[in-house]
Amino acid sequence: MDKLVQYIKRFYLRIKYYRYGWKGNYADWKEAEAQCGGYYADNILEKVKAATIKVKNGEAVYERDSMLFDAIEYSWPLLTNLLLIAGKKNNSLSVIDFGGSLGSSYFQNRLYLNHLKEVKWSIVEQKSFVAAGKKEIAGEQLDFFETTDAAIEKRGQHDVLLLSCVLPYIENPFELLATLAEKNIPYLIIENTYFNPMPGSRLTIQKVPPVYYDATYPAWFLDYDQVVSVLNKQYQMLTEYTNDQILYLEGKMLFYKGFVMKKKT
Repeated sequence: MDKLVQYIKRFYLRIKYYRYGWKGNYADWKEAEAQCGGYYADNILEKVKAATIKVKNGEAVYERDSMLFDAIEYSWPLLTNLLLIAGKKNNSLSVIDFGGSLGSSYFQNRLYLNHLKEVKWSIVEQKSFVAAGKKEIAGEQLDFFETTDAAIEKRGQHDVLLLSCVLPYIENPFELLATLAEKNIPYLIIENTYFNPMPGSRLTIQKVPPVYYDATYPAWFLDYDQVVSVLNKQYQMLTEYTNDQILYLEGKMLFYKGFVMKKKT
């Protein structure tokens, strides 16, 4: 019954927001960006901040993309692997959450992490998000930084590098991955990310439904095999999985994916 309700809900939303989503096939980032409003608008930050503060204060259960939900939508593969890594690290866990907004993944999973001896969750984000996070969201476990180097300098080497649906929104994602792989973080998790169903990478423009916020920005559908190939130079694959979240690209339903890799010794 739950799956039927979920299917009906997805079908309804697909019809309601048919004008929105991922469109086009652009030659380069600048061409696509010129037609977009971007992700830097103040209204996006304010909506995300207001929702996250409610979650932090216990006034709401779960936030994703500025939307509040009555129940937490767990990514069980992500949570399972975080707990597995923590178990190998004497019940402690330190995560660099690259592009982690104001702490969506941290607040999503904190109930299952609170029993650990120590948790350090370091979010690397845009300057405006870091300023807002440090002022109104940060706590003993959670802090915000503009670079991975700054997070490591202040809090030491971390156990996990987490990239949750952030690669599509980076101008040069393969260069970023190569740079991050040099940080010698023991585990790397690509979580809840969509990829191109065809060979090669495709650059689109994503138009966000106004129920979230008013924004358009470039978005990659990256070549999955190429992403793995870049990381294979320094990491070995531990597990691959499919997330529950879906999207539609030209009428074709695509599932988001994730995988976990371990630094080669």
